[in-house]
Amino acid sequence: MHLFSENLAVEIASYYRNLALGHGVIPKVFTLVNGEGDQYLFFIDDLGMESDEENQFLAYIVQQQDAVSYARGTLVIVDKSQQYIEFAVVDRDDEDAIVCSAELTRDMDDKPIGLTEFDKTLVKKGSIVFGGLFNPVHLSEAKTEDFESLWDEMRAKILHRSMSI
Repeated sequence: MHLFSENLAVEIASYYRNLALGHGVIPKVFTLVNGEGDQYLFFIDDLGMESDEENQFLAYIVQQQDAVSYARGTLVIVDKSQQYIEFAVVDRDDEDAIVCSAELTRDMDDKPIGLTEFDKTLVKKGSIVFGGLFNPVHLSEAKTEDFESLWDEMRAKILHRSMSI
């Protein structure tokens, strides 16, 4: 597993803890890191796309940025009293992915007030719904242009930093 993948798992856990407990929000998050250590992070809901198009777009940017790893996280609601923040980190060169889960506790006003430590588990990346973003995506020329334009617009507005030493 690439060092960036392991670092992403630690970083996304801290990021979600801060968002949930510090700001009271739990967005769907996507981040990727390329071989040079450039990291991009954004909220998936901001895309405003249907699920299939969203997955195509994420696969497009994973491939265009020559990502070595990516992570995707969300809130999972089993019922009102059982909620979890879960994310997975997928590595380009490893058959296993890191899946992390922490139980979220809310108060009577539905405000997040507690989050357990994230449990880390290795699973086969093929078992993750969005684990195939490294697989080649075949898009029409028009769709490729749309995605390229959207990505160029987004890059100026989303978190971008270097993870390299």
